[in-house]
Amino acid sequence: MAIASPVQEFMAEHGLRYDVLSHPHSHSSSETAQMAHVPGSCLAKCVVLEDDRGYLMAVLPATRHVQIGMLSKALSAQVRLAGEEELGRLFADCEPGAIPPMGAIYGMRMVMDDSLIEQPEIYFEAGDHERVIQMSRDDFLAMMDMENARHVHFGERTWYRH
Repeated sequence: MAIASPVQEFMAEHGLRYDVLSHPHSHSSSETAQMAHVPGSCLAKCVVLEDDRGYLMAVLPATRHVQIGMLSKALSAQVRLAGEEELGRLFADCEPGAIPPMGAIYGMRMVMDDSLIEQPEIYFEAGDHERVIQMSRDDFLAMMDMENARHVHFGERTWYRH
């Protein structure tokens, strides 16, 4: 598998600048950061949630995890993790766990953890576990604005070795 076609089309259509970095196959966001030799705090991962309005894509650094209570409070809605079986259906063009931070492509609302704003460059998987997209903070934030992503603090630091 490669970068999902809708991702490439979206970035080309909106004139977003990016590079693609290849790395050995990985199995988790922290391993992706290690294999790609990028800081985990700069690797944006996606967690799919749902609430009474439908699906919601939460984007945060690989070094953090979603604080569900904090996010529910910020959104004034009860959010919960989406089921694994639903993810395969929603992201049929992606390997499991290699979801790109582009909710509009998949019909989802988005929320982004504020800590990503601090990073000069952002990396993210976009369909497979052997490539990451590299973007400047400005291009990534422009993409998040195109996605109408809300900026909220909801990530709690996860400790792992890098």
